[in-house]
Amino acid sequence: MPADLDALMHAAVGGVGGSDRPGQQQMARAVDQAARDGSHLLVQAGTGTGKSLAYLVPAIRHAVETHRPAIVATATLALQAQIVDRDLPRIADALAPILGRRPTYGLVKGRRNYLCLHKIEGGYPEEEDSLLEVGDVDRAAGRIGEEVVRLREWAQETDTGERDELVPGVSERAWRQVSVSAEECLGSKCPMVQECFVERSRAAAKEVDVVVTNHSFMAIDSFEGRQMLPEHDLLVVDEAHELVDRVTSTITDEVTGGMIATAARRCGRMADASTMREAGELLQELLNGVQEGRLLGIPDNLALALTRVRDAARSVQSELKPASPADNDASRQVARAAVDEIFDNCDRILEGRELDVVWVSQDQRRGAVLRVAPMSVAMLLRDKVFGDRTVIMTSATLELGGSFDSVAGTLGLRGEGGPRWTGLDVGSPFDYPRQAIAYVASQLPPPGRDGMSPAAMDEIETLVRSAGGRTLGLFSSTRAARAAAEEMRTRLGDDIPVLCQGDDQIRTLVAQFAADPRTCLFGTMTLWQGVDVPGPSCQLVIIDRIPFPRPDDPLASARSQEIARRGGNGFMSVSATHAALRLAQGAGRLVRSSADRGVVAFLDTRMITARYAGFLQKSLPPFWPTTDRALVLKALRRLDETANDTGAQPAAETPAVTTAADAVQEVAADETHDVPDELTPQPDRAQQPVTPDPAPSVPGWTAEDDEELRDGADLGLGPEELAEHLDRPLEEVRNRLVQLQIG
Repeated sequence: MPADLDALMHAAVGGVGGSDRPGQQQMARAVDQAARDGSHLLVQAGTGTGKSLAYLVPAIRHAVETHRPAIVATATLALQAQIVDRDLPRIADALAPILGRRPTYGLVKGRRNYLCLHKIEGGYPEEEDSLLEVGDVDRAAGRIGEEVVRLREWAQETDTGERDELVPGVSERAWRQVSVSAEECLGSKCPMVQECFVERSRAAAKEVDVVVTNHSFMAIDSFEGRQMLPEHDLLVVDEAHELVDRVTSTITDEVTGGMIATAARRCGRMADASTMREAGELLQELLNGVQEGRLLGIPDNLALALTRVRDAARSVQSELKPASPADNDASRQVARAAVDEIFDNCDRILEGRELDVVWVSQDQRRGAVLRVAPMSVAMLLRDKVFGDRTVIMTSATLELGGSFDSVAGTLGLRGEGGPRWTGLDVGSPFDYPRQAIAYVASQLPPPGRDGMSPAAMDEIETLVRSAGGRTLGLFSSTRAARAAAEEMRTRLGDDIPVLCQGDDQIRTLVAQFAADPRTCLFGTMTLWQGVDVPGPSCQLVIIDRIPFPRPDDPLASARSQEIARRGGNGFMSVSATHAALRLAQGAGRLVRSSADRGVVAFLDTRMITARYAGFLQKSLPPFWPTTDRALVLKALRRLDETANDTGAQPAAETPAVTTAADAVQEVAADETHDVPDELTPQPDRAQQPVTPDPAPSVPGWTAEDDEELRDGADLGLGPEELAEHLDRPLEEVRNRLVQLQIG
């Protein structure tokens, strides 16, 4: 008889030391129902819901009943570790008495994450720097050599060979000396296949109830026929807002002259690769002369060079083909993998697939790089991921602009022939309107192209001083983050330390930020999503501007143009959706526990003036909104004072923080009794004088229209897209662009 879900949930919640949460219970029942009826489910579960338990318990129940494992895919190593090392052990212990046995689980990763015993034993050719030899002979030969020696010693004692088990870790360069890619692996022909860590982990995964892996591995397994994960009919994708980008990255290919030269070197005496190497040198020379950005067509000279490289690689492939399987040793396999990659990538670019986007980017170390990626992975995900199993997609940010449609579209769930799916928002246990203020600095000028304005720097300083430090600064570019950090260091001195992304490893910087409440941490995209610091160390989050994709981003611009060509709104579908997701993630850094209080400060006035402002606002947690600067500064000072009274302990362990929690509402109550429904400037707010633009040529053209026109032009939109976005005649938009001297 199937175990009762409510009983299982109650036991699991007790096992992890939690308490029943309505959102968690609602999500668990929805996941269980989807698994039973075979439909797909998108679940938005706010921070604090306990969503991992809400999907793990029904997934375990399903696996036990059907005798087929459930797969859980995450985007980050941190969440993988949490699930495997913390959540599943306690859940398994709690459910064992009800299920009659202890549920089992395992972790499966890509081959590069494991030691290769055959390589450790010298079965593969040495890397370019002969680091294995250096490590053996002379331990003082440098950090890399010492790391390799340590890896070889660890190989004698590890049971799993998993890189993440090695603490402290080693550099990527050292790890490459003891691991191989899937293409380089000898597979069943390897003399150490019986001892192989990868093969053992995958064999074990076939016997467990829950298999945990990452987005990329799951995607590759799906696209290639699911040969690496066990057969299953239930897939849970956590951090699902990351899936499209992770999959796109996984199937992005590139070609450089350096790659071709390396492949030629690996051939050694097994094949004559001189022609391929010379063709690669010519290709790199041509690439260095190509302007960075998207290629709408491959120039003839570049196409000729790519053809020469491809044809030369094909010839080398023939020479490298072993006479028999027994002749395919490790050296030959490594060379074949490198040459195959060159051939496949060149062939893909020359093929000019309908949805592929090709562009050139500059890399400081490698020079010009030719890249190719799919414009959209929606149909690929529809066919390969959602095709023959139940899929649960969950994240704290899936509902953008008040709807699941934007995210569902990128996943391939919308449109003709799309699979059946349901969207569910189970909310959050946090009292967002009471715990946090969303403040828009409406007195600031709109952000410009030339970096942050002096007024914005003044605003940052005033906010940080009022908060007593305790600030996470999220910036749209590395240049902006560094400029703000340098300026604040000058202004704030030693009283309030300012850390900046790039000063040290992210983990170290976040630890310093969490340990000292008076410290500020400034950074870019990694911090927008990867910081979890509950308590009084983070009571102010500053967001410098709406994080639209860069105007020269080849994939974003290609997607926008294609949507516009098909009659859709490219700006809203691509740029605004991208910005809404990042804003939701960034604002979500503030409230990480029920005791957290503070302010998210937006320095971009477009959050309340642009036509798309409502869409962005609806994507944020429902914080208490205001443009009242004086109120916000008083709230920050009161939070700082109360936090100082209680010390720097984590908020959840500091009973007196409830006094600080009331600061938001206390100050609001002191100042006003009217809580606005939207982030709109109040009538009595003082506004900065605005220098008027040239008089509109058509009545009804407003300053907000002009601002949106500039925004769209900054994003690289053409007159046709701008006219569609603003819902105005094309000729009128062109005239206004000329008047404003835009473009």
